[in-house]
Amino acid sequence: MLVLRGRAADVGTDREVTRRLVEHSAAAGVSALRVWYPHRQVAFGRRDTRSEGYREARRRAEKQGFEPVERGVGGRATAYTQGTLLFAHAEPVADPRGGLDDRYERTLGAIQRALSELDVDARRGEPPDAFCPGTHSLQATGKLVGLAQRVRQDAALVAGVLTVRDHAALAEVLDPVYEALGVPFDPGSVGSLARAGGETDRAVARRTVERGLVGAETPQVRTVGEWEATPPDEA
Repeated sequence: MLVLRGRAADVGTDREVTRRLVEHSAAAGVSALRVWYPHRQVAFGRRDTRSEGYREARRRAEKQGFEPVERGVGGRATAYTQGTLLFAHAEPVADPRGGLDDRYERTLGAIQRALSELDVDARRGEPPDAFCPGTHSLQATGKLVGLAQRVRQDAALVAGVLTVRDHAALAEVLDPVYEALGVPFDPGSVGSLARAGGETDRAVARRTVERGLVGAETPQVRTVGEWEATPPDEA
């Protein structure tokens, strides 16, 4: 398994790193993983972009210092801060029509076990009117984790978010964003490890989640800086 650590200099370049990760997984026939803290941003889903209030939602995100971006994985809008941990696990697939539920279950189970190590007993599901509502979530005093998946002909990407801390800041930016989009949202539904009484050290949380997703595989660790310096056909 290839494991990438760190992040790129800006939002756009950082997203390109994950795109190349999926390409590498497909071309090399190996799984690849990133677990990292992203730049401050609000990531809008495709349904959001079709909303009459989308332009206003972007303006409200920018007003609070969050760069608005559009993503290909996931549903409704979500926000990231320095207290938000992202993970992206790519693996090659022989049949894009199969394995969807298995990949969700494996990832959700690994994250749930990692949360237990971080002193949080999370359960499946999410509270009503949560941000980026979905069926593959974990909660403990609010929504902690949400997963999404994108499948190509040759590779699948399971991506997700874990809120370590900053739940109040996330609720503050998402409340007016969801209002503009016309989507129900309860600011009190945003959880975090900190709110649930768990580990709040960002480095500890990242290492624990990465270890859980690597599992029994042997990691080959590279930094994002090294990855960016490598030609795409050699990555």
